[in-house]
Amino acid sequence: MRTDWRECQIGYKRSLRWATLYVTINYKGEIMFSRPTFEKMGEPKAVSLLFDLVNNRIGLKPTVPGMRNAVHVGIRGKFGGRVVRACPLLAEFKLSFPDTLRFYDAEIDDDGILILDLRTARVPPTVTSRKARGRRETGQ
Repeated sequence: MRTDWRECQIGYKRSLRWATLYVTINYKGEIMFSRPTFEKMGEPKAVSLLFDLVNNRIGLKPTVPGMRNAVHVGIRGKFGGRVVRACPLLAEFKLSFPDTLRFYDAEIDDDGILILDLRTARVPPTVTSRKARGRRETGQ
């Protein structure tokens, strides 16, 4: 009798979430990313905030604390996620977001800059809009 083994893909599907870079930005300007993303960036203690006006992209360039324009990379959550408070970037370039955006095509270039393209960022399906949350809280 001939054997035709097929491997179950369930383990692959579960680990796929962490195989890509996971980065979001919320309306307050908090850029949050997963521990694996932080590790791929080289685990910087601080970053410089960059903005590409032509291509509408945000860049996070690893730097050392104490450097000019360095922003601290903070810990977010108990699983090693990180947060960068980018409020000055939003104010300086007049950016605003109605809800949390996820960067599905985030990448790290040859210079180590985490590139976040605002043109392709989308509200993830797990996010409830702020308007809906406000209506629930006030009972409307």
